[in-house]
Amino acid sequence: MTRRDLQWKAGGFALLSLSCGMYIAVGHSPLMILFFPLALLGLPLMIHGKRVGQLLRAERRGHSRTAVVVHDAHLRGRQQNSDGFGR
Repeated sequence: MTRRDLQWKAGGFALLSLSCGMYIAVGHSPLMILFFPLALLGLPLMIHGKRVGQLLRAERRGHSRTAVVVHDAHLRGRQQNSDGFGR
């Protein structure tokens, strides 16, 4: 795992823990609704790391084959063919 990927995952963990901490701090107030989207944003960041950034950049550019582009970038990073074996 690269340093950049760990930074994305740490950011997701921080976002999730911050929103859960704020939920506990406000108790059963209606303000807790404001922190729910932050928790939902933190989960994919914590799980998928920098691939979330790749998906957001591809979507922003209007790329129609986002999933294929991310998969190809993942394979290039691992230096593998689409069948899973090295080159």
